[in-house]
Amino acid sequence: MPATQTSTPSAKSPAAQVSLEPFDVLDEAHQQIATALKQLQSLVEHLRDKGVDEHAQKSARSLFQFFMNSARQHHLDEEKHVFPQLINSGDDQLVQTTLRLQQDHGWIEEDWLELAPQLESISAGYNWYNIEQLEHAVPVFAALYHDHIRLEES
Repeated sequence: MPATQTSTPSAKSPAAQVSLEPFDVLDEAHQQIATALKQLQSLVEHLRDKGVDEHAQKSARSLFQFFMNSARQHHLDEEKHVFPQLINSGDDQLVQTTLRLQQDHGWIEEDWLELAPQLESISAGYNWYNIEQLEHAVPVFAALYHDHIRLEES
């Protein structure tokens, strides 16, 4: 991650979301997730080159908070407000797609639970991370998220 880029996307405040249409809110969340995934990959590259330093700590802390809170809340909002209507639509293809999206949420959560302790460690300044595991897991996590977002937006 370039040194000038220090913040991870954060969820808009509820007041800011009031003026947006529901799908605008979802699109904004998807854009924030895509940005965070790029930053996550940049963090892995930074760790490979420089290890845990102040920049890595700040980046890991910000990413940890984003994926623990905003990204998870996005999934909960979809599960609560979007998916039930789609499942009850009576459209078999839409129902199957929605069930796949729900399954994706579970896989994303599993992948996140593998990554979270390492980011938490890095954010605390510890070297309790496995760079090889991160180099493998982050692209898998990102690919799953990107596929999920593409399917959702279709």
